[in-house]
Amino acid sequence: MLSLKHIAVSSFNENIAYLHKDCSIYKIDEIKNITKVEIHGGATPVYAFLEIVDDSSLISPDEIGLNNEAFRKINLPQGANVTLSLAGRPPSSGILQRKIGGNILSSSEYSSVIKDIVSGRYSNMDIASFLVASGSFMTSTEVLSLTEALIGDEIIKWDNENIVVDHHCLGGVPGNKTDIIITAIVAAYGLPIPKTAARSLTSCAGVADTFAVLANVEADESKLKKLIKETRGAIIDYNSLPIAYASKIVSSVERSLGVTQQQHIISSILAIKLAAGVTHLVLDIPVGPSSRIKSTNEAMRLRKLVEYVGDMLSIEIDAVITDGSEPIGNGVGAVLEARDVMRILRNKEEAPQDLLEKSLFLAGRILEFDPKLRGGQGYHVAKDILNSGRALEAINRIIYAQGKAPQAQLGHLTRDIISSRAGVVESINNRQINKIGVLAGASQYPGAGLDLLKKVGDTVEAGEALYRVHSVNASDFAFANSFADGDSGYEINSKR
Repeated sequence: MLSLKHIAVSSFNENIAYLHKDCSIYKIDEIKNITKVEIHGGATPVYAFLEIVDDSSLISPDEIGLNNEAFRKINLPQGANVTLSLAGRPPSSGILQRKIGGNILSSSEYSSVIKDIVSGRYSNMDIASFLVASGSFMTSTEVLSLTEALIGDEIIKWDNENIVVDHHCLGGVPGNKTDIIITAIVAAYGLPIPKTAARSLTSCAGVADTFAVLANVEADESKLKKLIKETRGAIIDYNSLPIAYASKIVSSVERSLGVTQQQHIISSILAIKLAAGVTHLVLDIPVGPSSRIKSTNEAMRLRKLVEYVGDMLSIEIDAVITDGSEPIGNGVGAVLEARDVMRILRNKEEAPQDLLEKSLFLAGRILEFDPKLRGGQGYHVAKDILNSGRALEAINRIIYAQGKAPQAQLGHLTRDIISSRAGVVESINNRQINKIGVLAGASQYPGAGLDLLKKVGDTVEAGEALYRVHSVNASDFAFANSFADGDSGYEINSKR
C-alpha cells in the first residue's frame, strides 16, 4: 500500500502520478519506457502517467503523489492508502489502430473509443492520434456515430417544453456576439433558450467570456432549470454543466494541437446541444476568405452534414450561411463586445448596425420555430421586441437572475493604429485582427482587445485611426503593437 499525497501541479487534463526512485513496493529500475499505471482505492481506478522523483522532501518512498487532475479524480483525502498496478492497453486500442489505418468505424467502435477517453485510459497523446486519424477522413455516418458517443449519459430534460431553442455560430469572425442579443429577444418572446456558451477557445473572447462581463455564467443543472422557468433565457458556460464530458476532453486536446476539423466541431456542437436538451437549433455558418469557412461550397457541404446528423438525432436544425468576410460589430474583446451588445439592446444611435441586423435576422429564424408564427414574420417580430425595449428588460432579468458581475474596466494602455494612406477600406483580415487582439491580452483579460473605428467601405485619410488597441499589461501591449505595425489587417485602396 502507498500513502496518497497531493502534488499541486496542473498538467492540462493529463493525470500524472509521482513515485520516489526508492519506492518501497515498486521496482523503479525496471522501468525503461513511458509507463501508465492504475491507482486503486477510490470509487473507480485512476489511470495516470508515471513520473519518478529523486527528492524525498517532495515524495517519500512509501508515498504516491497525484497531480491536481488525478487527485480530483480519485476523490480521496491525503494520507489514504492506495494500491498500484501497471495499466494495460485500452480495450479500444485496436480500434484506434484501425482508424489510423484509414478504416471506417462503426457506431459501437466510436462508443468504445469515447468510453476509454472518458475513463481516462487514453492519454492526451492517444486522443491526439484519434483526432488526427479521424479528422483525415470521416463519412457522414461516422460523424453521426461520433456525435452519439459524445453526448454521454447526462441529458437535461425539459418537462412541459415542446420546443427548446438555441443558437450557435461556427466562429472565425471577430466580434459577432449575436448570441446575447438573440437570447434577449427570444426570451422576451417567450421561447425557452438555455444558451450553452463557451469560453475563449481560439478567439479573443467566447460568448461566455463576453456575458461574464455582465453576469455570472456558472450554473449547475438545477439552477439552469430555475433560470429558464423564471426568465425564459440563460447564458451559461457549458463547462459548468455536467454534460457532454467527452466532448470537453476531446475539444481541449484539439485546441492544444492547434488543429480543428470541421467534422469534430459539428459533432461537438451537436452533442452539447443535445445533452442540454435543445430541440431546435439555428446554426450560423459564416463564410469569408479569412474566416473559418472559406467558400460557399464548403459551407453547403457542412450544412448538408449538419442537417443529416440533426435529422438522425431528432433535433431540428436551421443552418444559415452568412457573410463572414469582416469582423462584425466594433468591439473585439469581452468588455468592448459587451458594450456593443448593450448599445444595441438600449437602442443607442452609436450601436453597430451590422451586429444589429445580423442579430435580428438570426433571432427571427429562431422565433419562426414557433408554429404560431408564420414564415417570414420572425425578423419583424424580433425587431419590434428590440425596439420596444422588451429585449432590454429580458436581458436585465437574466443578468440579475444569474447574478450581476462586478463592472469590468477597459484596458488602460491604448494606442491607435493609423492608416499610412488615404483611401477606402477594401478588406479586413479576420485572422490578423483576431491575432492582434489575442496578443493584446483579450483571451486572458476582459478589458483587452481592439476597438474597430473603420469597417469595409469606409473612407480613411492618411494618419487616421483604423482601430484602437487596449491592453492591461505592458508586455501584451508591446507584442500587439509590434504585430500590428507589421500588418494592421486592413487593406486600403487609394481614392479614385
